[in-house]
Amino acid sequence: MMQEALKSSPASVAIRYSGVSFSYESGEAPALDRVSLDVRRGERLGILGPNGGGKSTLLKLTLGLLRGYSGTIEVEGLAPVEAAKRRLIGYVPQRVEAELAFPITARHAASMAATAGLGPFARSSGAEARVERALSVVGAASFADRPVGLLSGGQMQRVMIARALASDAKILLLDEPTVGIDPAGQKQFAELIQRLHDELALTTIVVSHDLRTVAATSDRVACLARTLHYHDSPEGLTPHVLAEVFRHDAAAIFGDLHVDAHRASECGHDHSHGHSHEHPRERGNGSHGTQSKSGGGGS
Repeated sequence: MMQEALKSSPASVAIRYSGVSFSYESGEAPALDRVSLDVRRGERLGILGPNGGGKSTLLKLTLGLLRGYSGTIEVEGLAPVEAAKRRLIGYVPQRVEAELAFPITARHAASMAATAGLGPFARSSGAEARVERALSVVGAASFADRPVGLLSGGQMQRVMIARALASDAKILLLDEPTVGIDPAGQKQFAELIQRLHDELALTTIVVSHDLRTVAATSDRVACLARTLHYHDSPEGLTPHVLAEVFRHDAAAIFGDLHVDAHRASECGHDHSHGHSHEHPRERGNGSHGTQSKSGGGGS
């Protein structure tokens, strides 16, 4: 694809990043550099990149937890802070040690987001029903009364997803969701994301440094290492793209995993800051991601 990126209709966009750059006060290089990306409503987007590549920074900006960026971020047409107030985004963090330290049940853990800031009447009239629906849809109803400290990694993950969904969020962000989960659990996670997509029409963003996780849970992939290097379907990821994104990790990836080794020219590597917004169903044969030179990594 040429450098000029395709733009989605505003009515179809769940999250829009336009020229987003961010630097930490102590950082020598920007953590994010001119990131532009449309996330369509109802799609499953994977954000793939190395540790320190800016994935966590992008999540925090989207959730309204960081300020002081340049460019614009719109979540359903709203600034991130306003979107957070309206509970438009459900977030599943990578680490949940805090929840495990408390003697609470899975149901209580799942209800935290749904009942936060609500009075007794609101909790009894609607929040509890949302929690039960969320536990059911993620397959956690059978162990809802079990203490969280006794749950497996996969079970705890389902509870955290239920908690994110119990506030009626339409967008679900998951940070490194398969860390510490065995291969069988990873397969079940991919099936769960597909079911949530089919049943709830959720927009999901899975952030990971693991290629298998992203490929199994995504319609499109954004490769992020400070700036975007590629944005298209998982099938278009090539050794050239991954080498640019992961650099030092590339050899380990190629030695362990077969990827589609098209020539670089077939992937439109024009070393620009542009990227493709083309959905797999809308594009023809071949992959059309674009690529830019990589720089330093943010956290």
